[in-house]
Amino acid sequence: MLGGGLLAGTLAVVYGATGIGKTHLGLTFADRGRVAEGARGLVFDMNGRGDSQRHADYAARLFGWSLAPWTHTVTPMADPYPPPGGTDAHYSNAFPWVGRTRDFQAETRDGFEFDWNWKAAYNHALYTVRPFFYFHFAAGSRRVVVDGVEPMDSPADSIQFFLFDELYRKVIHRDAETLGMEICLPVWKHRQFIDSHCYDHRQITTLLLVTTEETRLEDLVARKVVAGDLGATANTIVVMGSERVGNRLARLLGVVKHRGSAMSDEIVEYRIGATGIELA
Repeated sequence: MLGGGLLAGTLAVVYGATGIGKTHLGLTFADRGRVAEGARGLVFDMNGRGDSQRHADYAARLFGWSLAPWTHTVTPMADPYPPPGGTDAHYSNAFPWVGRTRDFQAETRDGFEFDWNWKAAYNHALYTVRPFFYFHFAAGSRRVVVDGVEPMDSPADSIQFFLFDELYRKVIHRDAETLGMEICLPVWKHRQFIDSHCYDHRQITTLLLVTTEETRLEDLVARKVVAGDLGATANTIVVMGSERVGNRLARLLGVVKHRGSAMSDEIVEYRIGATGIELA
């Protein structure tokens, strides 16, 4: 349906209601990195309630993949390198915040700005998040799946959309040498590692899974792009919805947008079976 598949270095957004199969699709994409790039992709869960998406269970059942959580934290001037086997941990949920951006802000004379306590917690989380991406990219991972984005009337007001935008611009697509120098301090001590583990951030492909209030495919196709919606700038948009077909509920998938390559305008039915998503 996507010609040659998702284009390297681009952002793809998948919209669909809870339970429609987005997580299955995301895990399949991450696992296929073993064959395409020689390393599995990363799973970053932004759901503040923890692993309610059952990522680890699905990964183990579908792919025999032990999706371990990343816990390594690098504070300034600390030893930066993960412990032996550390890069086998491909899962992180270090951003536990959901809701409106305004909930994390305080009113000032000039308007609203992020609360100092929240900023401190966010900066502390970055000590875990930035090494999670940097060391995996340095080890060969080229795929990122971001899951757990909850429905929001106005995406511009969502703290999760704000955090993803920050993550995408300042970590995932930050120059490898610059990010390495920010994490591995003092730089002179770790220069050899930084120079020998440079990667091209323009080759990292990101799949963002967004839960919607709309459940029917027809409503998802007609969904308007509003201010703050990351789908407006994404290279690819995929929708996953359901429709009643006789006495059953069919799961359907369609590609709304795909720049730079051939795409099919066909709507395809799929099922979620023992091996994950199966096209009907």
